[in-house]
Amino acid sequence: MKEWTFEANIDRISWLTDQVNEELEKLDCPMKAQMQIDVAIDELLANIASYAYDLDAGETTVRFDFDADTRTVSLTFIDSGVPYDPLAKPDPDVTLSVEQREVGGLGIFLVKKTMDDMTYVRRDGRNELTIRKRI
Repeated sequence: MKEWTFEANIDRISWLTDQVNEELEKLDCPMKAQMQIDVAIDELLANIASYAYDLDAGETTVRFDFDADTRTVSLTFIDSGVPYDPLAKPDPDVTLSVEQREVGGLGIFLVKKTMDDMTYVRRDGRNELTIRKRI
């Protein structure tokens, strides 16, 4: 398992993506799966950086784990920001036109559709969102 703790800031997205990609390359991760994981990192860290904390920036921790038996990568995003379960919100109606749709929710919807599993728990005053992708 790898773990990184850093300031929850949009400027850190590319840094985190590089760290994760370094681990994925060691696992011979297919490019399609890597790109889907990269998009998930972008969406999830951007949400944490934009909404988890009020005016002050807070920290986030990302845990990277790999289950060799199932060839599944897990990334857990942990923050101590406001409680928020992104899985509790209904998926946007993508059959509606852009003008008719409510703002927001497409990023989480995209992550849900491209990952094999996504779970949320609020534990010890922290949000923990885990995504899993078989590679």
